[in-house]
Amino acid sequence: MLLDCIHLEKSFGDHIILKDASFRLEAHEKTALVGANGCGKTTLLRMIDGALQPDAGSVVIPKNIRIGFLTQNPSLDSDATVYEEIISTRKDLITSEESLRQMEQQMKTTSGEALEDLMRRYARQNEAFEREEGYAYRSRAAGVLKGMGFSESDYEKKVSVLSGGEKTRLALGKLLLTPLDLLILDEPTNHLDIAAIRWLEGYLQQYKGALLLVSHDRYFLNQLVSKVIEIENAVLRVYKGNYDVYAEKKKAVLKAAVRAYNNQQREIEKQEKVIETLKSFNREKSVKRAESRQKMLDKVERLEKVEEDTAHMRIRFTPVCESGKDVLHVENLSKSFQQESLFTGLSFDIYRGDKIALIGENGAGKTTLLRLLLGEEAADGGQVRFGTNVAIAYFDQEHAVLNRDKTIFEEISDSYPHLTQTTIRNVMAAFLFTEDDVFSQIGTLSGGEQGRVALAKLMLSDANFLILDEPTNHLDIISKEVLEEAIRNYEGTVLYISHDRYFINKTAQRIFYLNDKKLVQFMGNYDDFMEKIDNLTHHEITETETKPKDAKEAWRKSREESSARKRIENRIAKIQLRLEEIGEQKNELEQQMQQEEIAVDYNRLNALGNELKQLSSEEDGLYEEWETLSMNES
Repeated sequence: MLLDCIHLEKSFGDHIILKDASFRLEAHEKTALVGANGCGKTTLLRMIDGALQPDAGSVVIPKNIRIGFLTQNPSLDSDATVYEEIISTRKDLITSEESLRQMEQQMKTTSGEALEDLMRRYARQNEAFEREEGYAYRSRAAGVLKGMGFSESDYEKKVSVLSGGEKTRLALGKLLLTPLDLLILDEPTNHLDIAAIRWLEGYLQQYKGALLLVSHDRYFLNQLVSKVIEIENAVLRVYKGNYDVYAEKKKAVLKAAVRAYNNQQREIEKQEKVIETLKSFNREKSVKRAESRQKMLDKVERLEKVEEDTAHMRIRFTPVCESGKDVLHVENLSKSFQQESLFTGLSFDIYRGDKIALIGENGAGKTTLLRLLLGEEAADGGQVRFGTNVAIAYFDQEHAVLNRDKTIFEEISDSYPHLTQTTIRNVMAAFLFTEDDVFSQIGTLSGGEQGRVALAKLMLSDANFLILDEPTNHLDIISKEVLEEAIRNYEGTVLYISHDRYFINKTAQRIFYLNDKKLVQFMGNYDDFMEKIDNLTHHEITETETKPKDAKEAWRKSREESSARKRIENRIAKIQLRLEEIGEQKNELEQQMQQEEIAVDYNRLNALGNELKQLSSEEDGLYEEWETLSMNES
């Protein structure tokens, strides 16, 4: 056992962060800590670190257990170079290496017993140095730096001149080289491109110590963890399995909880109406029966209301004006900065309804390409031509389109005065802003919350072509699921940059891979792209660009799939409406069967029972059809 958290409690004022939270981490175990932004993950990590004391409970860490933390604001030596900082993690090996070199020099001038004693000490120290892989630590340090995206030209850079993201990557590299029993990483994939994230996955899969990962990168978690710890509404729950297994189990738990609450509410309502009816008879026997039922009802332990999974709210965003089939044609586009070519001869077409992910390493020119398409940068050569009726909306990482002095409701209603208050509230609820949340001032929101407001505003615009630059940055997992649902249901065209492979898998139909100054096109999502690219050489990658006719065929197929999806959604909507009607009819029948004059009329009671049975049979069939359609839809 490396770590045991026992019945932890923590509150700030009246706000309860954790209540009766317990979990244990074992040696070599790889675990994820998940939950919405602000749920208490950082608070829990600070209690493990000892920087914050729990109100109750305890954190037990056995002696000699070595724990390392990666925080969002790492502490580094500003005066050191990148290379000096990375190898400083093994000062013991550096000291030992220097001592070995000194002994080697001494051997040249020493003889007799002194030499024999020196050689024995040298052999012992050299054996220990080898056991600690001392002869490999410099090459390991170089490998980690490369994996973290540093080139040899960065080695002599001072830490003080690095960006925030580079400092975080350097701090992560230091931790990876430090001998630890438990490594705790808070959002380790931030500031990493896909290549670096894949390298980190491979490294951590072979990591000998235990891991506790706080991350919104679901793909990353799927590759690494075998246990998920969730914090929700101050309650901590432990699930066995990777992220996808956890998500399915959580969905089942939520569904059961919602069903149990709704069933109990229906039963309570039914009993209350029976009690009211019995009292209305105004007879002593009836009144006593009503009182008896009321006592039984008062003893019932009421279940807490469980909110439906807001990430699966079905809101369709339909552009006011549909674009032509050909949305964008790019031919021989080139761009250089200070005589350094960023890319040359880029040619591609985008068609109505396309959902395209633009991926590539940091510095490949992805954001520059978007700016060229938007006309915010001038190309060195080539042509950008938009089709008929194309209206563009752009999402950047700075959320510059938002007025920090306005409330969320004002921001949306002022931008779209034709929308009703109900419509605005429904849309904002889909983006997880409910009740009084909509009256929060934008300047007081977190980066992730502002991102959700900007995305909601974007989806409501008259645009039919959305261009998004890292839309999932700063979003927690629930918010990402909301965005995924919105994009999948969006009837316009989407081109976006993202390093979030799970998000790409859920939303992309095509991949644009910006690599080695060229753009290569692949059909499918991220996993389809990786399956193809892992079997190709570098030369084959550059020769694999999708031909225009293939893209047009894919567009035709996507239109057919979209039509099929709409038919399914329409049928689901009709099923939901009929289920509501059946629920009302069943409640009415049950109330009738409780009436005394009917309860003693066998024929009437039997007829109502048969009618109730038929409705229940129809209800079961509709639920089964709904489940089948929902699986096909996803």
